[in-house]
Amino acid sequence: MDNKMGTEKMSRLILTTGVPLMLSLLINSLYNFVDSVFVSRISEDALTAISLSAPVQMFVSALGLGNAVGLNAAISKALGERDAKRVTKVASAAIFVAVCEWILISLVCLIGVRLYFDWQCGGNEAIAKYGCEYLSICMLFSFGQMGQWVFDRFVIASGKSHLFLFTLSAASITNIILDPVFIFVLNMGTRGAAIATVIGQCVGSLAGMLINRKWNKEIPFSFTLHPDITSIKDIIKVGFPSTLVQVVTSFVNVAMNTILLGFSSTAIAVFGVCCRMQGICTVPVHGINNGIIPIVAFNYGARIKERVKESIRYAILDSVILYIPLFLILIIFPDKVMMLFKASNTMAQIGVSAVRFFALVWLISIPNLVISSALQGLSRANSSMLLTMLRQAILPLLLAYLLSLTGNINLIWFAFVISEIIVIYPAIRMWKRDLKRVFT
Repeated sequence: MDNKMGTEKMSRLILTTGVPLMLSLLINSLYNFVDSVFVSRISEDALTAISLSAPVQMFVSALGLGNAVGLNAAISKALGERDAKRVTKVASAAIFVAVCEWILISLVCLIGVRLYFDWQCGGNEAIAKYGCEYLSICMLFSFGQMGQWVFDRFVIASGKSHLFLFTLSAASITNIILDPVFIFVLNMGTRGAAIATVIGQCVGSLAGMLINRKWNKEIPFSFTLHPDITSIKDIIKVGFPSTLVQVVTSFVNVAMNTILLGFSSTAIAVFGVCCRMQGICTVPVHGINNGIIPIVAFNYGARIKERVKESIRYAILDSVILYIPLFLILIIFPDKVMMLFKASNTMAQIGVSAVRFFALVWLISIPNLVISSALQGLSRANSSMLLTMLRQAILPLLLAYLLSLTGNINLIWFAFVISEIIVIYPAIRMWKRDLKRVFT
């Protein structure tokens, strides 16, 4: 039977692939969002601590993301080529890479977490204590998160995106239930938030493994200490640029926190809240983006150029339509959004302006995000990396630093708007160039 990636009407395929991913991303984003909402009830110092943790958590996610992007493209391409043996090798190699990533994350945690907070908290011992407790647990027990990245992408690559709704639902529901229990009932503070998160991730990983075993036999897998080296290289070739970009973005956020500390620790808390909100508010866009990677990869493997081009058009259109209602809520009711985090008057004053600016940023970023994802599907990882580096790292940090010299914090948020606008034209040119090259 033909795979629907190459036959189904594109307008329908984009939504049937993307909507389950949106729901799953929403559920996944609730991890950090719910943590922030509950932790804000402890104190603003606790909220600032997990805001400072965010760049390091981004580093952790970067490793899982790179593995996921690489295996997604490699398996989808193998499926498009009908190479079953290759599919099995890539799947087993991805599990091996995930284990290696967890070991690396644990070593980084043991060596650097305390040093990081001593540097970033501005001498506030309460913030350092909250942060070390939270981040150490999240990193040392990140094997659940690494497993989720792998098992979720197996079902996405085979066109069964709806299946991993079950894994992420199990994970997020577990986290939401346990958060108030550990934080407030057991009075464990930020440690409780971290424990609830890692338990949820482990539940999601186990559910993903079982679901793939039972309902996704198209991708058989097993753990091995002797993985196929070519498969590992294929995963890294496509996925490493995504990892690198996220790692660089992580360091950019550290630098942003350093810039914002020159204004106040409250500004750091606001930036952290906006980063958490981004995971929720851009769910429609990222759901579509993640969905088109295997679609583009499959049709690239099958050499169907028109379906690749068609997927981009529908992805941009659907992303804009789905994001507009959220955009309007953020623009009209930013004060209500800040109240979710029990914002003080000072925090609310800074936050209202920040929320509006970031709402605009996320709207303008849509074509850049879609093109970046499509380039990954074409295995043009370097082009995708360059595009993402420009819009998420180089331009925002440079402009934010320059504009911070004015002493006006609102201009720092505006730096992100300018960055996205600047990148749109080169992104379109890059897409046209690379599409022509791969189909020549």
